[in-house]
Amino acid sequence: MTKLIECVPNFSEGRDSEKINLIVDHINQIDLITVLDVDPGEDTNRTVVTLVGPPDAIAEAAFQGIKIASEVLDMSKHTGTHPRMGATDVCPFIPINGVSEEECIELSEQVGKRVGDELKIPVYLYERSAKEKKRKKLPDIRKGEYEGLSDKLADPDWKPDYGPSKLHIKGGATVIGCRDFLIAYNINLNTRDHRLATDIAFELREAGRSKRIPNPNSKNLLDGDIVRHDNGKPVKVPGIFKDIKAIGWYVESFKRAQISINFNNYKVSTIHDVFDEACRLANERGIRVTGSELVGLIPLEAVLMAGNYYLKKQNRSIGVPVKDIIECAVQSLGLNDVAPFNINEKIIDYAVNKDSQNEKTMIDTDFLNELSTNSPAPGGGSVAALAGSLGAALSSMVAALTHEKKDMLENKPLMDEIGVEAQELKDRLAILVEEDTQAFNKVIEANRLPVTTDEEKSIKKENLENANKYAIQIPLETAQKCLRVIELSELLVINGNPNSVSDAGVAAEVALAGLRGACMNVMINLSAVEDKIYCESIQEQVDSFINSGEAIHKKVFEKTIAIIKS
Repeated sequence: MTKLIECVPNFSEGRDSEKINLIVDHINQIDLITVLDVDPGEDTNRTVVTLVGPPDAIAEAAFQGIKIASEVLDMSKHTGTHPRMGATDVCPFIPINGVSEEECIELSEQVGKRVGDELKIPVYLYERSAKEKKRKKLPDIRKGEYEGLSDKLADPDWKPDYGPSKLHIKGGATVIGCRDFLIAYNINLNTRDHRLATDIAFELREAGRSKRIPNPNSKNLLDGDIVRHDNGKPVKVPGIFKDIKAIGWYVESFKRAQISINFNNYKVSTIHDVFDEACRLANERGIRVTGSELVGLIPLEAVLMAGNYYLKKQNRSIGVPVKDIIECAVQSLGLNDVAPFNINEKIIDYAVNKDSQNEKTMIDTDFLNELSTNSPAPGGGSVAALAGSLGAALSSMVAALTHEKKDMLENKPLMDEIGVEAQELKDRLAILVEEDTQAFNKVIEANRLPVTTDEEKSIKKENLENANKYAIQIPLETAQKCLRVIELSELLVINGNPNSVSDAGVAAEVALAGLRGACMNVMINLSAVEDKIYCESIQEQVDSFINSGEAIHKKVFEKTIAIIKS
């Protein structure tokens, strides 16, 4: 799984395009970084830049953005409607894919320390990275803004987490930290009455609504006098969902009202749960939800959570390709209601590499053509991984067909488990097709290193050893996953749809070919490794994989033939 972090630095310049472009160009120079969006605001005099990439690249890109902003912007001359305290006012890091919150917190601390040490800019940590409760929320840290920063820095209670307790005239101060991914999402209603949208928003959001004395002449909960505490503050009735902010408004271009929602933690309160509840509340008020709209980007995980939820509600198998799960989510949430939902632009994981979702033919002829040439890679290791991936795909198919069979309802939970695991195996083995070629190329690169000095000889020897071990680990993982495909095929032959038993049998056949082929690639590379203890350990694993795979395959083959003959 590729590690991805989103970073959304807010720069205090929204009017001078030359300065904005200079900052963004510096960020774009960092390898593996994708700038997804640059959103300048003239009134706010502020630009929000959205970029994604792996941890090390994101850390470097964030630092370079903060550095160049402190050089080209001058906070002593800045004016704008948006609250601010620094040239880079805030720089949040958001875990997107394969990265934990703890890793993002650690990265924010590393960047914060570097900014403080090298640029001499005061840095405050906020949100998940905050060391003190009073520094968790951005408005609390930003209070007094740039103009009050000198006094704040002189206060021992507001000593920065990193950097000097002294004002950086041009750069001000910067707030850095890890926060959750914020999803901006609108639910569309078949009414122009924004009061109805607001009424539903109050029911959904965590803050809820002010308690009111019901107006006997109105069904609208927004009517009636507000109940207040002795101190005059309204009595609040909490809403349904945690970490949800929501308001209602009317959108002239769509000729309808919307419930505008911010998801501060989509894992705690999911999009599909909020959408379904909005549908129920709308129905109670005599109106309908017509669909929804995503503003900005959304993590793939959030879409898959929704797709799997609706597939289960429809009593369909969740062991299906990712694109089918996404399509179910898009249709169920009505994400195409007011504007086309382009997954390559709206799902952040795909926006990073828009080519990843391009349609391909049923057979990748480019791969087959390259395989058929005199180039040594791709070779047998890649073919072994491809064979395993095909077996996993067949296993998923059998699980899905069994899941749909009415007289095999008791097997649905097992088929769901097999289908999901088979899809994961299919996707990982498909990646290993390419990784096997990359491993071979690393060995070639190591072999080409110079050996004119003793130091160069030592470096080449170490690189060769590491490259050969990497070239072993890839087919070893292929073998292990092919073995698991054979194990799944045995479960399918015994518990699956009898009409598809031959497909389950074929899955075991190609997976065994993949396992044996991968093990051959492991063994041929072992001879190049000098670490004998390592080699003995790997050989033991290879022998175990082959023995287990062949034993299970024998049972699968015999059982398959017996069922076919019966």
